[in-house]
Amino acid sequence: MTTRILRLLIGLCLYGFGCALTIAAGLGVDPWTVFAEGLSRVTGVGVGWITNIVGLGVLLLWIPLRQRPGVGTVANILLVGTSIQVSLTFLPHPDTLLWQALMLVGGVVTVAAASGLYIGARFGPGPRDGLMTGIHARFGWPIWASRLAVEGTVLVAGWLLGGTVGIGTVVFALGIGPLVHVAMRLLAAPEPRRHLHRPARV
Repeated sequence: MTTRILRLLIGLCLYGFGCALTIAAGLGVDPWTVFAEGLSRVTGVGVGWITNIVGLGVLLLWIPLRQRPGVGTVANILLVGTSIQVSLTFLPHPDTLLWQALMLVGGVVTVAAASGLYIGARFGPGPRDGLMTGIHARFGWPIWASRLAVEGTVLVAGWLLGGTVGIGTVVFALGIGPLVHVAMRLLAAPEPRRHLHRPARV
């Protein structure tokens, strides 16, 4: 249990750090971060804090979808945005394409590795993933359609609000799935052993 909790906490903090890398790179970010960036520009609130607030708002949408949050869901809301906000205070914002590209790739790889850690800890999905699985369970939409609808909506809304959409958004979309698949295989916590009870001899 302790190891799983450590995987969860480290994974969520790393996830925020990876997102911060993609933000600092300035080449475009994932749809949910585009949305957070857009809201940050409009409100003046830090993008990390906005990420936490959006996570809480998404969690409220679980209620009509009859989804139940886990420990990992709550920890996701508290830690990912906080980690983004803290990381952005010391990360550089390069203006040369090479360094921007390196930070972007490093961010995507970090997010994938972090996903392998915190998802593999098996403490429940993050609020955004739970929203998509909830839509699937409630309305019967395929997961891919649920994801496309939700992320497409927040991407457009974030872009209209001034969030950063660019080549980084495309790199994230194409690379994150295969990278998370590899990370899950390498970093997921081992399944707990089931103890077999032998029948008592008479």
